[in-house]
Amino acid sequence: MKQLLLLALLLGGVRAAHAQDLTNNGATLTLTGGAILSTSGTLHNASGTLDLSSGANQLYVGGNLLNASGATLVPGSASTVTLNGTAAQQLDLQGAGLANLTVSNTSAGVTLPASSNADVAGTLTLTSGLVTTAPSATLRLLNGATLSGETSTRYVAGNLVAVKANVPGGAATAFPNGFTLTPAATLTNLTVTRTAGLSTAQLSYGTNAGGTTAGIDQIWRTSAPLTDVTVQLTWLSANDRGLTNFASTQVWARAAAPVAGAGWARISASQNAAATRTATGTVPAAGSFSFFTVGTADAPLPVTLVEFTAQSEGPAAVRLRWATATELNNAGFTVERSLDGQSFTNIGTVAGAGSATTRHDYTLLDTKLPADAPVLYYRLRQVDTDGSTSYSAIRMVQFAGAAKPSFVLYPNPAQRATTAAGLPANALVEVLDATGRRVARATTDATGTAHLALPEHLPAGVYVVRTSAEARRLVVE
Repeated sequence: MKQLLLLALLLGGVRAAHAQDLTNNGATLTLTGGAILSTSGTLHNASGTLDLSSGANQLYVGGNLLNASGATLVPGSASTVTLNGTAAQQLDLQGAGLANLTVSNTSAGVTLPASSNADVAGTLTLTSGLVTTAPSATLRLLNGATLSGETSTRYVAGNLVAVKANVPGGAATAFPNGFTLTPAATLTNLTVTRTAGLSTAQLSYGTNAGGTTAGIDQIWRTSAPLTDVTVQLTWLSANDRGLTNFASTQVWARAAAPVAGAGWARISASQNAAATRTATGTVPAAGSFSFFTVGTADAPLPVTLVEFTAQSEGPAAVRLRWATATELNNAGFTVERSLDGQSFTNIGTVAGAGSATTRHDYTLLDTKLPADAPVLYYRLRQVDTDGSTSYSAIRMVQFAGAAKPSFVLYPNPAQRATTAAGLPANALVEVLDATGRRVARATTDATGTAHLALPEHLPAGVYVVRTSAEARRLVVE
């Protein structure tokens, strides 16, 4: 069997593309009895069959491992495929599976291209190199499969899926992608997808309503909504996404796929996860969530606001309206008003719905307006039952006959993002550094608001936020 590669090359359907590569064009290439097949280049099963099923066979590939959609790959239960390249490698199995996969790439790692799904039934072992899936690709660990060797320098970035045929009620079941679940009742055929390390808002991390804060660069998604369960999330420090203070870590959940700044509900008290990168939350019997992630008290994801408006009702009143999609432990809202968009005072409170999975609409009429104020600014402060708070975007009300005010920039100073409000709709807003180089840009929405996400690791200093007519000074800390 040590001569298997040579014998295989003598078969009519198997040829060496050049000295390092091996291509199967219609033959049946079979490894048996613990055979070892090694190629320093690409192994392309273009057609025919690659059969690894008879024994603990070992396949070493230093280049790409490609299995065409019309070809057959038979992994068996004991074979191991090792990707041990010294340059970037591609794993494209077109939905085929492997028994065991070892990634030992010493250079640029392994990539699963778009729509290239691959299954592992035994053990996925990472010894060197990053594995990255395209947003539309998945690396799936089947029921009973395990993962070993994942660290912040070698892990699966993108979509790592784990499948459990049975999750017993009342007991903790750990999925190999950092998700542990303790349901009140038994669950069957549950799939958990971890999307990590892609640095993409609403795909691998969630943001708050104003777009000013965001969670870690990992989101877990379950194949069915979870109710009456405890979840434990463990993440890698490589995916902290710039957050530095995990002494007040919080678990967040959503019912539907993340969208910009809406729908997240906090399902845990603040907890110290600085040493463990592990946080625990609870979905109550009244909850139903499919997406889970982690934020911190100083950079919260809330709240479930789906709309917030402020409109004048004549010269002496302003009507505030807002709505939530879901709520969890929401004690209520404080409405705050400002004359300059910077300094706010409390003008009223409205009780929240506590915990709810349906839409709730709220309103407050402000009839005690400051005399002769041409413009007023409003925001909501949402308060949880444990005292945690978060703020909405600012809304501006201009009264008839008043001159158009300058736009407002908040927060300022800022760290990861800032918001420009009080501008015309569809206006371009840019952030420029001291040399005039653009570092961020956005277009205002229908309310005249633009959320400007600042690049990670942007140096602290003074920047300029510019529109077509005005400019503001922005301090980045």
